[in-house]
Amino acid sequence: MITKASLEDIPALTILINSAYRGESSKKGWTTEAHLLEGKRTDEQEMTQIFLDPKNTILKFTENNTIIGSVLLVEKENRLYLGMLTVSPELQNSGIGKKLLAEAENHAKSLGLSSIIMTVISVREELIAWYKRHGYVDTGKREAFPESGIHITVSEEPLEFIYLEKRL
Repeated sequence: MITKASLEDIPALTILINSAYRGESSKKGWTTEAHLLEGKRTDEQEMTQIFLDPKNTILKFTENNTIIGSVLLVEKENRLYLGMLTVSPELQNSGIGKKLLAEAENHAKSLGLSSIIMTVISVREELIAWYKRHGYVDTGKREAFPESGIHITVSEEPLEFIYLEKRL
């Protein structure tokens, strides 16, 4: 079941997102960034800030009262920014990501927005291909990957974001 997440979900969401993107647990899934980045993907403070901004919505996918997937949606002018699409590593490739993507598109349409945009790390070829199979196209726009105390690069190759977009 996909519903809107709330502040009470922050601890579970933080654990889920970090488990899917970084560290040993993420290596069980195909969307890991552990070979590219160390540190946490997010923390409860960042998640709280996300929830406090009225332009942001986090959708959660729950099964048996457990959050097993989520996605961040941000209203940006006439587009919806999609970020942190997350599925529990053990459950990846089961259609949950596709369902969250479809619900994000429904959310964008309900707001009268014309497209969804996202950034993906350029070397994540398998993930980029997955989004392209779901109708997203490379806009050609690139942005340097932000260095910070949270996102510690361990990749040998330079990282940058590519922008993908799907018109609705």
